[in-house]
Amino acid sequence: MTGNNTESIQKRDNQFLHPWEDIKHLGQNRRTVIAEGDGIYIRDSDGNQLLDGPAGMWCVNIGHRRQEMADAIAEQTMALSYVSPWSLTSSPAAELAEKLATLSPGDLNHVFYTTGGSTAVDSALRFVMFRNNVLGQPKKKHIISRNNAYHGSTFLAASASGKTRDKNFLDFNTELFHHISDPNMMAKPGSISENEYCAIKAQELEDKIKEIGSDKVAAFIAEPILASGGVIMAPQGYHAACLAVCRKHDVLYISDEVVTAFGRLGHFFASEAVFDVVPDIITCAKGITSGYLPLGAFLVSDKLLQSIETEDPNAVFSNGFTYSGHPVACAAALKNIEIMERESILENAREMAPYFQQKLATLLDIPIVADVRGIGLMACVECDINVKKDAHADVLKMDYAIGDRIDKHCQTLGLLVRPIINMCVMSPPLIINRHQIDELVEKLGKGIEMAMEDVKSEGLWQDPSDS
Repeated sequence: MTGNNTESIQKRDNQFLHPWEDIKHLGQNRRTVIAEGDGIYIRDSDGNQLLDGPAGMWCVNIGHRRQEMADAIAEQTMALSYVSPWSLTSSPAAELAEKLATLSPGDLNHVFYTTGGSTAVDSALRFVMFRNNVLGQPKKKHIISRNNAYHGSTFLAASASGKTRDKNFLDFNTELFHHISDPNMMAKPGSISENEYCAIKAQELEDKIKEIGSDKVAAFIAEPILASGGVIMAPQGYHAACLAVCRKHDVLYISDEVVTAFGRLGHFFASEAVFDVVPDIITCAKGITSGYLPLGAFLVSDKLLQSIETEDPNAVFSNGFTYSGHPVACAAALKNIEIMERESILENAREMAPYFQQKLATLLDIPIVADVRGIGLMACVECDINVKKDAHADVLKMDYAIGDRIDKHCQTLGLLVRPIINMCVMSPPLIINRHQIDELVEKLGKGIEMAMEDVKSEGLWQDPSDS
């Protein structure tokens, strides 16, 4: 029997092709092995404790090692481990659908279950195209998304994504998918107001719809906050303005809440509660089970379903998955929601959010920190060492240089971060308290300062105050 020490696990792990696998390092990776989790902390296979800064992947909202989650999963497994969703159902799937309908905004009262966020987005896009076929609009299939958006890894979801650095070497649908600029407030010219900037961005969406033809544009898909793109913040009123444009041109509005739903911004769904929009479709995953089991879904409005029924009551949405409405995953989601409600976890997220953002903002005092931005319990600390570069400098290599160093130093200090090139994304479990926020920010600050000294000593960057 092979050993279970860190080295042996790392060696065997190289048979596992990880997401975003760098082929040149294949067989040589020595990833940190995470062995345990408890609350907002995880522990590696060498016994080192780390504060879980990204909450897994934006998802461990109620924290690790919840005994009642384990009990609910085990109980459902012993009662019924699986049933085909095609012609049968289960109590957890039905109960969860009813619960989600009560939590969702407006008339989004029907749920389609998937296996995760990518398949939720993919299925939502297929539903939009299906509906237009039923309505006799076969050319109304074009989808508008935004630069720096991330919507998933299946073909349609990846085609909707707009992160250019994720698009190397893979194929995407470029005929039906279009991208407009993101609404990053960092890019706002200082000469215009936030309201003017919002109007410009909404007008860009309208111009793109007109360019393609409103008779051809099916939907606009948008994350309330562009999460993996770097927690990109839009001007106030942006989503409501975009929804108005969509309504004007008979374009559906899809809110991708895979990250923001289930408490990340202090509400079960952020679309209406935070951004004052009731979309036609909402996609969700991640926090729906707090990462304990894979599950995704899209919620669709009664209005859309009624339009299909009116046009052709015999239409069949022939899309689905073996694990749609998986009874054990649905039981986990129900227990997760119960815990959130009983322990007032959403209220804690709303209470901790201002302190979290305020403490992170103190990192702006570090010379290489270019921006700190966020909302709720999600934030991005962006670093910039592009000060001392000649025209031939490799910008991407320089960005990775700082991100990799911050990651390594923070881990040594006891903090797990999610480096996205030169950005550190923070989205801790929603049960975090003030003392733990202090710990997170202190360790992140030290890690950034140590990385700054590294690049300075290596001649990659010079503090402007030294010149």
